[in-house]
Amino acid sequence: MLSALDQASRFKLDLMFEGIRYTEALGNAAEHSFPNFYPYRFQPGEPNPTGQGTAAIPYLLTTRDGTLVRVKGAGDSRWNVTGSRTEGYRLRRDGSENLEVEFEPLPQWMRGQTSDGFQMARTGLSLHGDMGVINIAPGCEYFLEKVDKVSMRCTFCAYGAPDKRTQDLGQAAGTTSLPARTYQRIQETLRAAVAESNLRHLYLVGGSLTDWRQEGTRFIEISRAIQEANSDRIPVTCGSGALPGDALDTLYEERLVDSVCFNLEVWSKPLFEKICPGKNRFVGYERWIESLESAVGRWGRERVYTAMVAGIELEPEHGLNWDEAADLALEGAEYLCARDIIPIYSLYWPVGGRDHPEYLSRLRSYFERLSLGYQALREKYQLRIWDGFMCHRCAYMQLECDVDRASATQNQSN
Repeated sequence: MLSALDQASRFKLDLMFEGIRYTEALGNAAEHSFPNFYPYRFQPGEPNPTGQGTAAIPYLLTTRDGTLVRVKGAGDSRWNVTGSRTEGYRLRRDGSENLEVEFEPLPQWMRGQTSDGFQMARTGLSLHGDMGVINIAPGCEYFLEKVDKVSMRCTFCAYGAPDKRTQDLGQAAGTTSLPARTYQRIQETLRAAVAESNLRHLYLVGGSLTDWRQEGTRFIEISRAIQEANSDRIPVTCGSGALPGDALDTLYEERLVDSVCFNLEVWSKPLFEKICPGKNRFVGYERWIESLESAVGRWGRERVYTAMVAGIELEPEHGLNWDEAADLALEGAEYLCARDIIPIYSLYWPVGGRDHPEYLSRLRSYFERLSLGYQALREKYQLRIWDGFMCHRCAYMQLECDVDRASATQNQSN
């Protein structure tokens, strides 16, 4: 059991919180790297060689030991990038660090087209290291639902609003199935990506439907289409919402997926009701946990997961200090681990507090305590994160795989 974060995990946490300030080298790297979904935004008075308000930057950074980190732009960061594609890139921090790094490369398939002339980059496949994330139905119906003029979307989410992505993919509100061309295009893109990249995990995600039975039908259809193109039998995870038993039966009995991850997001019914009003209204807190437990009965230990948004409890309307929030999260982690359900904690970035040092200090203290306490719980319940689901080469905003790797190394040396 770790008593403190190891060097690699602490480095990753530093970058997650501090980000990287812009340099010409970082901007040049964007030309041959997997694109970041959020451009770099220059702060007033910050040196700006581009002359523009924003600039493209890479999405993911990898160190020599395989640690993967999402690149976050920050004009006041002590971290910066030097070098070039030819010479190699170095990550520096005010003279105290000088690390060799690489950026997730821009694959050739992203410049390609499907057989009907559609850009593969728009077919719904994204890469997180050695994980392929497949999202061909990104629109979430909770964004369209309101109760007393309050949106039913999860309060932290700005991703699922219907937009040009949903139009490109032929996703229509209120319709469960997707067009045949959408499946054909993602199949062609997946085959091209597998031929070029060393993909070791496939993760199926999508926006929620207000009827969980319809959501089950959609993910069964998506899983069947993906398995038709998955000739290498890369492990597939269903990252839907909670699903009813008959949908779980089909996914399991047809061997459509190898693991599942139904995202509960937060622990405790009161927080779930406030933060995830749509999930609470259309599925319910108890039924969500029951679905996770039912999945364990089918797939077994180390194959059932739930993603959690780590730190949203610190928003002022919830009235928790960082220690209380960590206590609550660890209480939930123990409850779930005792039932062979493995939570995965992704760091929450608050819109209103990200520039306030005191807030970020509390958030970091919370996340460090949660990461160490949760690692001890995994050891207590003899649970490990299945390598077919996630590993340190694809966990770009999570620490579980990194601290588990450090713990294993420590145990071997003792």
